[in-house]
Amino acid sequence: MGQTITIRIPEDMRKDLEELSKYEHKPVSDLVRDSLRRYISIHRFRKLRNITLPFAESSGIITDEDVFKIIS
Repeated sequence: MGQTITIRIPEDMRKDLEELSKYEHKPVSDLVRDSLRRYISIHRFRKLRNITLPFAESSGIITDEDVFKIIS
């Protein structure tokens, strides 16, 4: 089981979460966990991208098309 974290959010955001919870048939805690998981994944991706970008650019890999050409 995970650890409990208490956060404060604006009332309008709480209402939006509760509405989404009903619509998705998921507990608010699941929605928040999923959102945090995505946020952390995006952060990690951007961090890795910033590390590898200079190497890719120096090799002439600038666009997505360049990557697709290499892996095709």
